[in-house]
Amino acid sequence: MPRVQLIDAEGQNIGAVPIDQALRMAEEAGLDLVEIAPNSEPPVCKILDLGKLKYANQKKAAEARKKQKIVEIKEIKMRPNIDTHDYDVKMKAMNRFFEDGDKVKVTLKFRGREMAHQELGMKLLLQVKDDTQAIAKVEAEPKLEGRQMMMVLAPR
Repeated sequence: MPRVQLIDAEGQNIGAVPIDQALRMAEEAGLDLVEIAPNSEPPVCKILDLGKLKYANQKKAAEARKKQKIVEIKEIKMRPNIDTHDYDVKMKAMNRFFEDGDKVKVTLKFRGREMAHQELGMKLLLQVKDDTQAIAKVEAEPKLEGRQMMMVLAPR
């Protein structure tokens, strides 16, 4: 006769009992017999209200979802010949994004003859990388795609 470790509705450990006896006890209490730890030897069962258990689990899952932070990818667009003040403004915005826990995609657009000086763009992206070293890590190294160069940074 298969046996189960039984815990009653009040949380008292009754010990190992045959399954049919455990089912009878649950029925007498007007509750369900729920298997808590199926892999233990013998399996652990508890007498409780299954509806209440499902409801509590649903509530717990909803609470966890509410606390979860969705990581967004914010985009900062620059040009290779950006002015120092404009650069500082972009860096402030980037720092704010990192504090909020978001990733930042830095996009550098080349127009016309700027394509001939891609090293300036690379220099700028490496400067961004150095300036954010303390608070962010590089997730995607700078790379050229058509007329734009991009790099992705994630908060540390």
